[in-house]
Amino acid sequence: MFRPGWRRRPVPALAALVVIGLSLGGLSLAGIRASISGAWAADPRPTAGFLSIAEDVPLMPGLAESPDAATVFDKPAGRIANTEARGAVAAAAVRQFYAATLPQLGWETLAPERYRREAEQLRLSFTGRDGALTVRFELLPNQ
Repeated sequence: MFRPGWRRRPVPALAALVVIGLSLGGLSLAGIRASISGAWAADPRPTAGFLSIAEDVPLMPGLAESPDAATVFDKPAGRIANTEARGAVAAAAVRQFYAATLPQLGWETLAPERYRREAEQLRLSFTGRDGALTVRFELLPNQ
């Protein structure tokens, strides 16, 4: 059945669900696709991790990065990048988190919302209100 050098690959769970759903007759492939994509698209749970524009800048727990907000430009003088994250957090908590976290990662504090490391600056800005806050992250070449 298997030739030497071939490896057996497991069937992905999604494919198994499609086969089972189609065999039940009551489910359609379109219905399964809509429910799966709807669940992923409607899942606004904030996740901890790192920003998509800078793999070494952490994303504060309670914030979720907006998937369509990131832009990155690479220039000879350095990169220019920005993104936004939203969450039910307070601006003071965000300032406190980054003031405690970024210096441990080599960022020097220039102001409560400005940091510098090597040839880059990181600027934070806020829109909205506490509990429905949008934080904008901007990476710029050092000036």
